[in-house]
Order: sequence, then structure tokens, then C-alpha cells
Amino acid sequence: MSGITSFEGDQSTALLRMALSGRRLPRWGVPAAAVVALAAAIGLNAVTGIDGVAGTLVVAILLFVAGQTGWSFSVEGRRHALDRLATTAIYATFALALAPLIGLLATVVVKGSQVLSSSFLTTSMRSVSPRSEGGGLYHALLGTLEQVGIAALIGVPLGILTAIYLVEYAPSGSSRHLARVVSFFVDVMTGVPSVVVGLFVYTAFVLTLGMQRSGFAASIALTILMLPVVVRSTEEMLRIVPRSLREASYALGIPKWRTILKIVMPTAIAGIITGAMLAIARVAGETAPLLLTTFLSQSINPDPFTGPQSALPTFIWDQFSSGTDASVNRAWGGALVLIILVMVLYAVAKIIARFAGVKKL
Repeated sequence: MSGITSFEGDQSTALLRMALSGRRLPRWGVPAAAVVALAAAIGLNAVTGIDGVAGTLVVAILLFVAGQTGWSFSVEGRRHALDRLATTAIYATFALALAPLIGLLATVVVKGSQVLSSSFLTTSMRSVSPRSEGGGLYHALLGTLEQVGIAALIGVPLGILTAIYLVEYAPSGSSRHLARVVSFFVDVMTGVPSVVVGLFVYTAFVLTLGMQRSGFAASIALTILMLPVVVRSTEEMLRIVPRSLREASYALGIPKWRTILKIVMPTAIAGIITGAMLAIARVAGETAPLLLTTFLSQSINPDPFTGPQSALPTFIWDQFSSGTDASVNRAWGGALVLIILVMVLYAVAKIIARFAGVKKL
């Protein structure tokens, strides 16, 4: 008797759960809807003007969203259908945003790897015709390393010091007006186009002060572009550090500058280095300010203070502008080297941040 009662209780519980949860699509429903949508998109590709992988995928995603939503509405009801629609829309928009990036990266890797070799990395374009094979980007790689390196040596410490002033000293000091002015100009610099920065450096330093168009002039432009990114990222990292850490240090009689150096900075060092690398990655691919401040050079120039100096962005622009098959292939190789360079710098920065931060007990 007790067994029958227990069975009836379990059955009623299951029926109650089904009543509360309602009818649901089978587990194979979503994959089946995706396969049907893809097949329908391929069919439309064959009989209509829709062509190309991108167009077919977009149509497939739209058909999948519409088909799954309609099926869910008829089986599960309005609430579950809207939930599935919102979830699918989020994933679909993410996929649509990610697809061009993956496609571009795959194209650069495939086409750039065809010309990437030791000779390509160790030779310059001196005496190499745009139509002829051979040549390399050593002169441009050297120029990028020097220009970005000088910009980082100037911009990163200056940006970090500015952020420390805005976060640690300005709120409690008598120079709040100056802090507001500095913060305002940092915000303005964030939105300044790179070509305007190049024009400013060319007008103020090259035409007015008589500075040569050189790698150092390009570094000044890159420093201006780098500063607001470093300031804002460092400022946010410093604000995340708990106030209690500062107060505990002050309670022990430790001076403010030493508290910042020994407590605040090690706590936020990982985020600060990440922000600095984002700034370096941003300026490493800038072309417009380089064309105005250093222009082009087909020869190796190890001196950033004298004469024109090439860089990877200007090398890529020059090779694509030539339009020949050989020069376009070299441009793809330069783009791949630039991506690898940024990835290597970012990996090194993450390693440094890992070992420079606060040690866990």
C-alpha cells in the first residue's frame, strides 16, 4: 500500500513539474533548426543573387532565428519563445561581429605566411623594384621598434605619473582646478584623430622648430596618441585599489609617496601594464602621423633622429599602393609581422605583470 502511495506521489510530482515548466523543444531541436536554416541558405544561394560565404551565413542566421522562434512559440509558448529569441540574438550578433575579425586574421595569416622567411625579415627594399620579387621589411621593422620604443619610454611614465597625480594627490590637495583642466584635456586627446596629431607635430616641430622629418618626430606623434590611453587605464586601476590599504599604510606612519610606490602600484601593476600595452598596440599600427612626420624610406636607417625612417604601417601602405602582385604579397607579409609583433609584446607584458605584482601568501 505504501509503495502505491509513493508511486502516485512521484507521478503527481512529475506532472506538477511538467505543468510548471510547460512543453519544451527536444534537445535535437536547436541543431536541427540550424541545419535546416543552413541548407535553406545554400539553396537560396543557388537560385537567387545571394552569393559568397558571408552572405550565405547571414541568411542562414536570419532563417535560424526566425525558424527557431516560430517553432518555440508554437510549442513552448510566448515566454520561452521570447527568451530563446533574445538568447539567440545575442549569440548571433556576437558571431556576426566576430566573423569579420576571424576572416581578416585568417586572410592575413594565409597570405602573409607565403612570403614570410628569414630573407624577408633581414633585407630591405633598397634597389628593389615594386614589380620584382625579393626584398624585405627589415628597415621597417627596425623603424617601428625604435619609434614605438621611444614613444613608450616617454608616454608610459608620463601617463602613469599623470594618473597618480589625478587619483592620489589632486582630490586632497589645493590644485583641484588644475586637475580638472588636466582631466579635460586628457578626454579631448582621446578623441583627436591621428592625422590631426600628425599635422600638429609637422607644423609645430618640423615647420616651426626646424626639426627633421625623422623617426623621433614620429615618436612624438605616437606619444601624444598614447598618453590618454595610458592615463585613463592607469587611473581606473588605481581607483580599484581599496582605500583601506592606503589608510593602513598611513596608520603605520609610512609616507604617502612610499605608500603609492610600495602598496598601491604593486597592487594595480597588472592592469597598468595591460593598459600600457593597449596604448602601444594602438600606436603601433598608425599610418597617417608617420606619413606626415617621417614619410617613407626604402633603406635601413638605424638613427631615429636623422633623416626619414620607414615603419611597418608605412611599409604596408607603400606596398599596397604599388599595386603589383609582388608588392601586395610583401604588404600581406608586413601585416602578419605587425600582428605577431603586437602579440609578442602583449605576451611579454603579461609575463612581467604576473611576476611584478603582489605575491600571494
